[in-house]
Amino acid sequence: MYNRCGRTVEIPFIHGRKEKQARISSPSPRVMRKATAIIRSGGIIAFPTETVYGLGADAFNPIAVARIFEAKNRPLFDPLIVHIADLSQLGALASVVDRRAGRLAGRFWPGPLTLVVPKSERVPDIVTAGLDTVAVRMPDHLIALDLIKGSGTPIAAPSANRFGYISPTKATHVLEQIGDRVDMIIDGGGCSVGVESTIIKIDGDRSVVLRPGGVPIEEIEAMIGPVETAPVTAGDPESPGRLPSHYSPRMPVFLASGIRDIDFSRSDAGFLLFRKPEFEVPVERTEILSVDGDLNEAAANLFSSLHHLDKMPIRAIIAEPVPEKGLGIAIMDRLRRAAHRGEGET
Repeated sequence: MYNRCGRTVEIPFIHGRKEKQARISSPSPRVMRKATAIIRSGGIIAFPTETVYGLGADAFNPIAVARIFEAKNRPLFDPLIVHIADLSQLGALASVVDRRAGRLAGRFWPGPLTLVVPKSERVPDIVTAGLDTVAVRMPDHLIALDLIKGSGTPIAAPSANRFGYISPTKATHVLEQIGDRVDMIIDGGGCSVGVESTIIKIDGDRSVVLRPGGVPIEEIEAMIGPVETAPVTAGDPESPGRLPSHYSPRMPVFLASGIRDIDFSRSDAGFLLFRKPEFEVPVERTEILSVDGDLNEAAANLFSSLHHLDKMPIRAIIAEPVPEKGLGIAIMDRLRRAAHRGEGET
């Protein structure tokens, strides 16, 4: 049982479930038929999207959705994003869709944009953490869309990793973190965007970005006018990805103020750099997000680079900031929250 803002929500958890180690499966027709059958029968599937790998279940099956929370060790106050394959499914999830939300959906779907809209009565409270809104997006990935269509239901899916840790952009990342807690992992290769979706809530006259992500804020404002950016919160979030500590490796992360402030003589540290520097660095302990400083490439490589550094025999990760424009806003959002566990900046 879970109480939020005076509302009591029944949480149908299944304790003590033991799973066999999942295998990574290529998306053949046979595998996709099996995957859709798993979703329809209340199972959970790790699948690729253009942003990160998702951990999905039938959004209308609260017991199946409860398995997502168990598999991730995710707190119940953190709502999930529901993924759809066509606009007709939005009508089953939302009680009303604002004109501005409709314009954004028409422009950016399928794609890395999530809309927070008033929810319909069909959406279980466990999906929305008791909120009266639901987060919805249409992924721009053929495997994800085929899975949703074949399952015949919207799919609730956060990132397919342990809660609070680095998001997975490869099937092997999923296997390493929660491979024994899922029914299947579908391999779609690396994720092309590499950071989670931008989340926006249309609230009366206000348009509020709850999380920066794969759609730059500048492009949203070009469609609907000025938007506000909500600060991160330590309390109950309005959408996924709103907590101050998130997207973190096991290793502490420290965010430098600039590349010239990084002490590359440290033998106990690994380094995450935006672009290739003009001086020598310890190559074996350095990940470069984009040799030429391309923000799209940097975003696509961010989580994979953090995974790589996290496996090294080091004691800390020191990250160079990136320009805060376009996708750089989302990259810096993830780096700041990854660094929240450490001492913040160095």
